Amino acid sequence: MRHIIGILFWLTAFTASAQTFTVDTIPDSVFKRMQGKSYKSGCTVSRSELRYLRLSHVGYDGKEHVGELVCNKQIANDVKEIFQELYKNRYPIERMQLVDDYDADDERSMQANNTSCFNDRSIAGSKKLSKHALGLAIDINPLYNPCIKHRKDGTLIVQPATARRYADRSRKQPYAIDRTDLCYRLFVSHGFTWGGAWRSTKDYQHFQR
Repeated sequence: MRHIIGILFWLTAFTASAQTFTVDTIPDSVFKRMQGKSYKSGCTVSRSELRYLRLSHVGYDGKEHVGELVCNKQIANDVKEIFQELYKNRYPIERMQLVDDYDADDERSMQANNTSCFNDRSIAGSKKLSKHALGLAIDINPLYNPCIKHRKDGTLIVQPATARRYADRSRKQPYAIDRTDLCYRLFVSHGFTWGGAWRSTKDYQHFQR
């Protein structure tokens, strides 16, 4: 019996130690990856204002993964705590890579259903800096939670373009974020606002502070 208890204790300790939730300054190797991509010349946020997070998450495959995220230091600890709770509850996050792996192309990253945060870019269709450019916004499972815009001429703009089938939020959708969703409740409890609550544009993937 003692032998069995010892094995169970070791397995529990190993599982706990295998979880990764770290917040660090931007390592040189990571900053090099960001150059000319998410971190462009003339970026308004200094390197020292950003943090590099490695976060355990459960993928759509049910397996455990460790993702990467760069965000503003103002929200770094909140983001870590949120993802610890998401992991604890086995909330599925399909992919979490730096947007630099997609050459900082937001559309490509969204089509890959990649959860990401910092990207020095303007709001789509505008010259105004996005909250992503400050590292203060994060997009969660963006393929299944698209950004939806209704133009005055009646046309519908869906981002990413491949997410049109998920634009009708009156239908039951897989991995959809709504006000009952754990991800929504956690971000809002940490002081974030949700793009899905906006009046005109509905950005269901988007949380910002």
